[in-house]
Amino acid sequence: MTGIELAMPNPENTPAEIEHQHHNYVGNDIPWYVRAIWIGFWIFAVVYTIRYLFPALQVELFQKP
Repeated sequence: MTGIELAMPNPENTPAEIEHQHHNYVGNDIPWYVRAIWIGFWIFAVVYTIRYLFPALQVELFQKP
């Protein structure tokens, strides 16, 4: 056994503080152009819904047979 193997504890008996000591998660900011794409998508979705879906629903729901 090498010195590294002797220094490392058994995985089942490792305390949480030691086991997770190297797990550092760093979040990333969303780039401006990705935000612009999402804003454009939501504007398109709202305009599309108002322009095409609502009039079609009025015709389907309130038109006399």
